[in-house]
Amino acid sequence: MMPLLQINDLSIDYLSEGTAGRSFRAVDGISFALEKGEMLAVVGESGSGKTTLALGIMRLLPENARVTGSIILKGRDFNSMSEEEKDQIRWKEIAVVFQNSLEVLNPVMRMEDQICEPMIKHLHIEKDEAKKRGSELFRLVDLDPVWLKAYPHQLSGGMRQRALIAMALSCQPEILILDEVTSALDAFTKAKIADLLRRLQRDFGYSMILISHDISFLSSLTNRMMVMYAGRAMERGDTDKMIDHPLHPYTRGLINSTPGIFLYRDLWGIPGEAPSGAVPGCPFYSRCTQRVDLCMSSSPALQPVNSEREVACHLGGVVTLLSASGMNYCYRLPDGGVLDAVKDVCLDISEGEVLAIVGQTGSGKSTLAHMLAGVMGSGVGEIYFKGNRMNGKGYGSQYGGIQIVFQDPVNATSSRFTVLDAVKEPLDINHLQRPEERVELVKAALASVGLSSSEQFLNQYCGRLSGGQRQRVALARALIMKPKLLIADEITSSLDVSTAANVLRMLKGLQNSQGFAMIYITHDLMVALKVADRIAIMERGRIIEIGNSHQVILHPQEEATRKLVETKMNREELIPGG
Repeated sequence: MMPLLQINDLSIDYLSEGTAGRSFRAVDGISFALEKGEMLAVVGESGSGKTTLALGIMRLLPENARVTGSIILKGRDFNSMSEEEKDQIRWKEIAVVFQNSLEVLNPVMRMEDQICEPMIKHLHIEKDEAKKRGSELFRLVDLDPVWLKAYPHQLSGGMRQRALIAMALSCQPEILILDEVTSALDAFTKAKIADLLRRLQRDFGYSMILISHDISFLSSLTNRMMVMYAGRAMERGDTDKMIDHPLHPYTRGLINSTPGIFLYRDLWGIPGEAPSGAVPGCPFYSRCTQRVDLCMSSSPALQPVNSEREVACHLGGVVTLLSASGMNYCYRLPDGGVLDAVKDVCLDISEGEVLAIVGQTGSGKSTLAHMLAGVMGSGVGEIYFKGNRMNGKGYGSQYGGIQIVFQDPVNATSSRFTVLDAVKEPLDINHLQRPEERVELVKAALASVGLSSSEQFLNQYCGRLSGGQRQRVALARALIMKPKLLIADEITSSLDVSTAANVLRMLKGLQNSQGFAMIYITHDLMVALKVADRIAIMERGRIIEIGNSHQVILHPQEEATRKLVETKMNREELIPGG
């Protein structure tokens, strides 16, 4: 069956005034289909081209816009129609609702006249009939018809948005485009608008394109999602699956920045800015955690990675950085017995991801951390790092490898080392950089963890530092090797709560800005919820449950996980105001 709307390779350029031949591409080669009764989400940061896409579909662009590609509406090429033909189709077959109701609505016309105008023009009905229909439409969107006599400024923001939806429905179009219709509304009004749209689709079968930067709002409404960045489609697929398992680094960054997706986690935006003009390669190159040389010179096309998902990435989306399987380790006890510290553990971690491993003392977390860091020998299981088998290989001795920071800040650095010697040691051992360059790298690493780079501090012995300072020195020592994977093993457990909070927030900020992946070992579930994309629950040497942090906390599958969650949450409920 032919889709209601088919967009093929749509590109929109804005021609610069007064500069011959100069243009800015706002939409770049977008293609998608909208089926009858479907609700499609279009998401992206401000400036990603979402609103221009809506204007382009409606052909309501300014005169300096140039459009290429095709817009097929119910089998007819919308682009090839005359302006008069397009004007007849707008409102009757496809309508748009914009976000700024005060700018869209005429401030000197009553709402009754504004809602009647499209019906009189396009349906050719008398004004009395249009007024009757206007009252019905206001009731349909849960507005009292008495407000038809009001001017726009006399309505609240939510009421004006409902009125705009009623106007869009006035000529009974099959397709609605809704552009950021809840961006300036409070949470309660947003929920009411969402209920209204859900009811309209269910009762009348409207097809909708919902444009928004609010993924939480879209997640419960739409069945498909398209992610836009710098005018291009970066990922497309099933809404729920994209939220649960984003494949493009940009999609993951948007979801991680969205309140309501992970209820307990601190929010961290995507570092950097979108390009302001055309780039030869992938537009996300400068902000991506897994970029390769090809990304700088060649633009990736939107390609299927499976039957349900398309991704514009030369690597096929977020790649697996480390994969471990069959991980086993046992300790010999003094009485001759054997303790299985790690038993049949399998896990993986993706580029730029934070995985928290949570468990009680003695559950095997630290042993597993040492195994993954490659410091427990080669016969512990299969470990692949960046696609290469790493068992017995020194991936900690090179840039872009694996670094581990231990829980005890006193033992993490030698008390007899100066700060300079402690941080510089990995460069010295591995003969990296010239001696004078190493000092500058040490200063930069110390600055990144919030420590002084003065001569006095560089020559300070580690034994004279506070616990928080020593832990930061240990982090600087790890980060100077520019790791792709940092393993942090209970690094705040020996610190006071204030220092621990500062170190933890600093570490998460570094992970977000530098883009390394992190395995965070902790016994504290609430701390894990603050920092992690995914959580693995460990008990008696085994990982008994693993999933995104939202799922693990709200829908635990294992009894041990449920007890851990209940204990933590019940304790939180006892805190006044918690």
